[in-house]
Amino acid sequence: MAVQQNVKKGGREAGGDLIVGKHVYGNLYGVDEEKLWDEELLKDIVVEAARVANMNLVDIKTWKFTGFHGGVSVIALVLESHISIHTWPDYGYATVDVYTCGANSDPWKAFNYIVLKLKPRYYIVHYADRSSIPGYTESEKR
Repeated sequence: MAVQQNVKKGGREAGGDLIVGKHVYGNLYGVDEEKLWDEELLKDIVVEAARVANMNLVDIKTWKFTGFHGGVSVIALVLESHISIHTWPDYGYATVDVYTCGANSDPWKAFNYIVLKLKPRYYIVHYADRSSIPGYTESEKR
């Protein structure tokens, strides 16, 4: 891509700023039901995930929804964007979303930490490059 030739390390391109956006999100299956109901545990996991991924926590909120199809939602606002976990304990299921802006934070580290702590039987993970120049974060890794 011709425009990538103008990209310089440090987040600048000729003619303006570059937004480096990295989005890791996925589904966790076969997670222990007790963990998925534990609002404090999930909150602690998200706080530590932000730390290991070099994110700056601004605020964190949790909600517990009771009854069948209920669960817990944890949403952390970080300077770099956000981390969220939504759970459906009756199904042993959770979704995880980690989105960061900037070259200094690593959403993969946060996602992997959450998976490590929740111990799903299996999971599916996706990555989206949300940079202002598509492909920048991938080419940066080479």
